[in-house]
Amino acid sequence: MKHIETIEHKIVDRVQLSTLVEKWKLNGEKVVFTNGCFDLLHKGHIDYLNRSADLGDRLIVALNTDASVSKLKGPNRPIQDESSRLWVMASLGCVSAVTLFAEDTPLALLNLIKPDVLVKGGDYTIATIVGADDVIQAGGEVKVIPFLEGFSTSRIEDKILRSEGDSPRK
Repeated sequence: MKHIETIEHKIVDRVQLSTLVEKWKLNGEKVVFTNGCFDLLHKGHIDYLNRSADLGDRLIVALNTDASVSKLKGPNRPIQDESSRLWVMASLGCVSAVTLFAEDTPLALLNLIKPDVLVKGGDYTIATIVGADDVIQAGGEVKVIPFLEGFSTSRIEDKILRSEGDSPRK
C-alpha cells in the first residue's frame, strides 16, 4: 500500500471506526482513545500522542470539527481546517485511526467504541475527564499525561502575532 493510501485508510467515520475497534478487540489488541483540536501540531502534541499510543496497541484520535474548535477557542480558530488536521494526524505512525466529532464532548463516541484506555493531557484530572466514569465502569483505565512544558498552539499563535506587531491574544 502506498503511503498516501495508508493515511487515507486511517481517516474514518463512526461506522468504520466501530468496525475497526471490534476487529482490534477480537484480536486482543488494547485500544487507546484521546481527543482534541490538534490545530497546529507541535512537539508537545507529538510527545503526548506517542505517550498515549504506548499505553496500548491502537491509538484512536478524535478531532473536533472546525465549528467545534471555533466554539471552544474563538472565532480565529482553527488555524488549519479539519481536513488538513485529519491528514496531518493520520500521517503519524503512532495513530491507528482518526475521526471527527462535532458534539460539545466526545461522550457519544466513547460510548460507541468503549476504549480500553482513555487519555487526556495534563490540564485535566480524572474527575474532570468526560466519559472517565463510563470507561472505568466498563473495566477500562483513564490516564492523564503531563504536558511537555513550553509547547502550545496558543503560544505559537501569540509568537506570530508579536512578530507581526499585533498584541498577543488575551
